[in-house]
Formats: sequence, C-alpha cells, structure tokens
Amino acid sequence: MENEKDNFWLYIGGVIVAVALVLVMVKGSEHEKYATSAKAIAEDSTNASYR
Repeated sequence: MENEKDNFWLYIGGVIVAVALVLVMVKGSEHEKYATSAKAIAEDSTNASYR
C-alpha cells in the first residue's frame, strides 16, 4: 500500500481563499449599489426622508 500525501491543509487554504474572494466581491458590489443614494444625500441632506 502506497502512502498518499495528505492534502487537508491545502483544501482548508483553498476554502479560506475562496471565501475571502467572495467577501471582497460582495463588498465591492454593495459599495456601488449605494453610490447614487449617497450622492443624493450629499446634495440635499436636509430632506426629511434621508433621516
């Protein structure tokens, strides 16, 4: 019987990298989603609907 190399830590590292990439992508898309609202609030912050 041949000894197989244990790739457990390689798989764990891959999962961590994949999760980090997903979080970065979601964070970037969320930032763009609220850019229009932030611009409108900056133009007229006295509007009661923004509070």
